[in-house]
Amino acid sequence: MKKTLLISALAMASLSYANAQTSPRPVASATDSVKKTAGPLAAMGTKAAPKPYTTVITAKAETKKGMITTHRLEDKFYFEIADSILNREILVVNRISKAGAEVRAAAGYAGDQIGSSVIKFEKGPNNKIFMRKLSYRTYGPDSTTAMYQSLQNSNIQAIAAAFNIAAYSPDKKGSVIDMTDYISSDNDIFYFGSPQTKSRFRLGSQLSDRSYIVGIRSFPKNVEIGTVKTYTLTAAPNPFGGSSASAMAGGASGSSTVELNTSLVILPKVPMKPRYFDPRVGYFTVGYTDFDLNPQGVREVQLVKRWRLEPKAADMERYKRGELVEPAKPIVFYIDPATPKKWVPYLIAGINDWQKAFEKAGFKNAIQGKAAPTKAENPYWSLDDATHSAIVYKPSEISNASGPSIADPRSGEIMESHINWYHNVMKLVRDWYMIQTAAVDPRARKMEFSDELMGDLIRFVSSHEVGHTLGLRHNYGSSSTVPVEKLRNKAFLEANGHTPSIMDYARFNYVAQPEDKISTVGLYPRIGDYDLWAIEWGYRLLPEAKTPLAEVPLLNKVTVQKLKNNRLWFGTETNPNDPRSQNEDLGDNAMLASEYGIKNLKVILNKLNDWTAADNEGYENLDNMYTQLTTQFGRYVGHVAKNIGGIEETPKTIEQKGVIYQRTPAATQKEAMDFLDKNLFSTPTWLLNQEVLDNTGTNALDVVYKVQNPVLIRLISSFTLSKLIAAEAVDGQKAYKITDMFTDLQGSVFSEVKEEKEIDVYKRNLQKNYVEKMVNLLYPSPVTSTATAAVGRGLPQSMVSVSQSDVTSVVKAQLKGLNVMIKDAIPSVSGLSKYHLEDLSDRIDAALDPKK
Repeated sequence: MKKTLLISALAMASLSYANAQTSPRPVASATDSVKKTAGPLAAMGTKAAPKPYTTVITAKAETKKGMITTHRLEDKFYFEIADSILNREILVVNRISKAGAEVRAAAGYAGDQIGSSVIKFEKGPNNKIFMRKLSYRTYGPDSTTAMYQSLQNSNIQAIAAAFNIAAYSPDKKGSVIDMTDYISSDNDIFYFGSPQTKSRFRLGSQLSDRSYIVGIRSFPKNVEIGTVKTYTLTAAPNPFGGSSASAMAGGASGSSTVELNTSLVILPKVPMKPRYFDPRVGYFTVGYTDFDLNPQGVREVQLVKRWRLEPKAADMERYKRGELVEPAKPIVFYIDPATPKKWVPYLIAGINDWQKAFEKAGFKNAIQGKAAPTKAENPYWSLDDATHSAIVYKPSEISNASGPSIADPRSGEIMESHINWYHNVMKLVRDWYMIQTAAVDPRARKMEFSDELMGDLIRFVSSHEVGHTLGLRHNYGSSSTVPVEKLRNKAFLEANGHTPSIMDYARFNYVAQPEDKISTVGLYPRIGDYDLWAIEWGYRLLPEAKTPLAEVPLLNKVTVQKLKNNRLWFGTETNPNDPRSQNEDLGDNAMLASEYGIKNLKVILNKLNDWTAADNEGYENLDNMYTQLTTQFGRYVGHVAKNIGGIEETPKTIEQKGVIYQRTPAATQKEAMDFLDKNLFSTPTWLLNQEVLDNTGTNALDVVYKVQNPVLIRLISSFTLSKLIAAEAVDGQKAYKITDMFTDLQGSVFSEVKEEKEIDVYKRNLQKNYVEKMVNLLYPSPVTSTATAAVGRGLPQSMVSVSQSDVTSVVKAQLKGLNVMIKDAIPSVSGLSKYHLEDLSDRIDAALDPKK
């Protein structure tokens, strides 16, 4: 099976092992080195004898027992580490508890994770305790093999800090170390993790005189450290070069103070049995390089991220018989106490919606949403506690939400998650819902939605983000499995929804027309067939398979059978070529779906002035929603454009019929070009509602440019043109060739020139844009325009350069032919049309013969 290697941005490197009952032995990457920091490491060469316990931990000490017993003695903080904790892997998670406005401007909000790592404490020589930072990038599974010993010799785990043993525990089964200096220092284990992370928050050096330890709390499985840190502020990047003096938002001091929380969570002594990643089911992963699994090389192994759901011991036989059982430890998400009370039930409902998915995996009540306990109910409960998962409310203007998670790097077990729910996500879903459904849902025809409607939208966002924390990636391909006309069928929608996956970016049903009388259940996303299957694949236990490798054939057999149902297909969010896998799209035909979407946009635009009006206010609402509407139109034409040069990818094992890669049919690509001719390159004047333009001060030329330019960038790019040439090499005359694309595109853009008619300002701008992009293919500019960079970012380029391929030849031929047509048309036009064509001809002449 071809393995697609995908590593979550928040996933740490992971370790595999042949048997889940055997503890793995991590080895560090060869680049690890001993850190040299102030404080404890400065004393590594000294030998200090431990003192009697009672002289170090006196009767005045404030002691808290837990995973690590902690002691506070005035301004000193001690860890009493039991021998049983030594050499145990400990997950360190760092978060912002409180931040000022200058840090929030750089996306620093309460609850934000700012770093994570895995450490262990071990005894060293000269009465010392070492803290090692563990790496899991490489692994040899058996300590008796020569391979493992060679890896150990080539890679050593970094000693991040060393501490003198101040005293031994009274029972001689523990060591007391002074953590004060280390916690007070600016280190990369307990705080921001790396200079790059600090740079993102515009934080410089720590100011020690304005930093202090708030306190330390110890629990059975974790230790919580609270600190206040003050840092110098660095200048923000200036878009015009240099740095911005206004970046010093912290005032004259040029500093910023943040309150941080560090959680030390002990990892399971026996790691969860991992599950190998399968590109046919979309899970986040953790990974490592295995030097022993492949006897003739190395193997990159990926393990899926998932929670540890296991039946209670007494229920295992019932589980094996197929009965639903409750897990020994359910997944619990708490709602941040700061959340506005009226939204709490909807957030909880979004969590509990996943219960039906876990029933497919054999568990009932496997996931639960709960309100956070009050201080009276549990005075020790804390949102910062890394053993608590939560939906964290953030009073932020950011229009977004996110669902990160922290996983055990040895197995992929998700240990906890803090879902970020930014307050202004409500604006985001309101804008989406109005622009996509107001033509069919009267509730969306005003700027302030009812609590019921907004609650439903919040519930959808909650379910989507919880899906991420369960390990699921975006399934951009899911909506492409639904025939477009089914999106107008009320009975179908009520039974199935408009997409099989809530993990798709399918948002709302913009295809449904007013005459279809679709109910709200046919407009909202919901947990669908794919989501049920993905949870079943990831979470159903296979007790008969003793090792992760033994699970592979069992899972493959089930997957091959299940994927005969096309609604269970997974389309990755990272494929730039497959027109089926796109965000914000619907249905199996982008052209037809977009036609319906445009019909609804026309209805909405005609009423937009009325629907956005608010007494005693200006036209800011209209301006915002008009921008949303034109952006939505841009999405529709973008969905269509991706069909040109499309390459469909369907991961398979050899047991499945058909190929993995196939090109988008020529007829579909031709259909896409015809759509663009009709709806985009023939100026979409319907967008230019004069009343809206006059009330918002919007430039009509800018509106048209912003929707046309991204499509031109995609079509007239080496990325697309190289794929068309490659397709012709394989499919011959059956292919939609590069010359076919230019014939259609040029015929659309220059239709007036071909017919020797006067050319309006919109078409003149479009034609200049076209010629500029063609010339840029011949002579790429070292400084790409801002617009081109923004739209073209992420589009991979062919290994064959433009100058070495037919791209240059075809572009030159097209420019020559175009120039002939332009010169023939010049005598037939006048005024600006004539000046425009003369200018274009001069530009083409200069490009084809730069020596003139």
